[in-house]
Amino acid sequence: MRCCLIGFVLCANLLSVAFAQLVPKLRPQAEQSPERVLFVGNSYIYYNNSLHNHVADLVKAADPELGTRLRFKSSTIGGSALHHHNVAHLTEVGRIGVPQAFEWVVLQGGSGEPLSRNRRQTFRTVAKEHADLIKARGGQVALFLTPAYEAPHPRYSAQNIELNESMYVEVGNEIGALVIPVGLAFREAYQRFPNLKLHLPDGTHPSLLGTYLAACTTYATLYGRSPVGVKYNKLDPSYLSHGANAIDEATAAQLQQVAQDVVTEFFQRK
Repeated sequence: MRCCLIGFVLCANLLSVAFAQLVPKLRPQAEQSPERVLFVGNSYIYYNNSLHNHVADLVKAADPELGTRLRFKSSTIGGSALHHHNVAHLTEVGRIGVPQAFEWVVLQGGSGEPLSRNRRQTFRTVAKEHADLIKARGGQVALFLTPAYEAPHPRYSAQNIELNESMYVEVGNEIGALVIPVGLAFREAYQRFPNLKLHLPDGTHPSLLGTYLAACTTYATLYGRSPVGVKYNKLDPSYLSHGANAIDEATAAQLQQVAQDVVTEFFQRK
């Protein structure tokens, strides 16, 4: 009984912080043109032919000239937390085939890290260490605010997205990182279009639609440009992994608008 009570109090303390709307300190700059971006994370990034490819294709569709100069890299470990990655190795100039320093490094933590007080603290400590190193090497840091679990995942809870948001925004503000509000875009898309399937049946990994929404949200945040109207919905059959269906133009337009609306609202908070 005592253990249950302690657990309830800890959960309540986490949620009391999470439900307060947090204001991101670092905001996107309009019409940016980064060419060298590294994505570090796990299966949330690499599913559906990898998030970095979709972001790159959005850039190429919106700005073909810039698209010819992109040097995007992705380093992912299945089921990993942030502390599993050797960011010092990955960001060393020329180490993974990019001869200049990365302009942006996108860091994604494990899906369960926001749900535990100890794991949140580990994420905070490691994110600061990574950020200090990345900045010393001339780069900027972005944190990929992960989507929450959906039913039927055993750890699903309607409050999880609040915990995800609080961890990423708090840590982002502490270390001077830009927060990419992907999880908030998932929540908004589900509210507007309940029949969309942004997750696979496991309730954790993104479907192709989820990856597309994440890419639009990342593009809007890193580049300070709206994805609305960008003619990219990737009908290439090679992208149709994990039983996904091609994205029709109407659905792509809906997801582009959600991404832009969420990014606008998130960074206009006061």
